[in-house]
Amino acid sequence: MLAIAAAVVFGIWFLLDLLKTDLGAPNLFNFPTMASLGLMLLALYLAGVGSGPRAGSGSGSGRRFYGRRPGRG
Repeated sequence: MLAIAAAVVFGIWFLLDLLKTDLGAPNLFNFPTMASLGLMLLALYLAGVGSGPRAGSGSGSGRRFYGRRPGRG
């Protein structure tokens, strides 16, 4: 989810850069701010923050094989 948010941030910044606009807030929508925000979201994603539920945590998650596992000869 954080990787998608980073992609949205970079996409919005790219469109604002192409259109040569700052939406009236030059200190908010500049390169260092948007790059820092996008890179922070990517770093959080790569660190495993907000990556969704883990297999094995909670009830009903993951596959359960009763008897023989499929694919085993």
